[in-house]
Amino acid sequence: MIAYLLVAALSCDSALAALFTPVSPRVGRYEVCATDEPVDAVMAASGDVHYAAGELLEPLDAFGRAGSYNRATLTRLYAGRRVRVVRGWRERAGRFEAITLLSPHPDASLTRLIPGTMIVTWSVPLTGPLAR
Repeated sequence: MIAYLLVAALSCDSALAALFTPVSPRVGRYEVCATDEPVDAVMAASGDVHYAAGELLEPLDAFGRAGSYNRATLTRLYAGRRVRVVRGWRERAGRFEAITLLSPHPDASLTRLIPGTMIVTWSVPLTGPLAR
């Protein structure tokens, strides 16, 4: 759980995770959460996350190729709009976490855009058999 975020109404969604992350990651685990808060508020509440500068990307570039989502449906949903993407990372409690913030983001049915922020976190232990 992304407990470090102090934003209102943070909810993690396995349906979004199934759409936008690998089915069986070879290393680490993914979590996808969403909030009604804008990207800047999420960044401000994130504490020890090191963020790079944000960028505006085409939807297919923003959401990548790892998920099972329908690429044509996602492209139509955005109808020429771009996605604000901010990437960050941190080390915490023996884990490395890569965090991606996306806004606006689709709902799990890919029928509407939500103006809040989707938070995709990939985490892997820094020690043990999965560490490299």
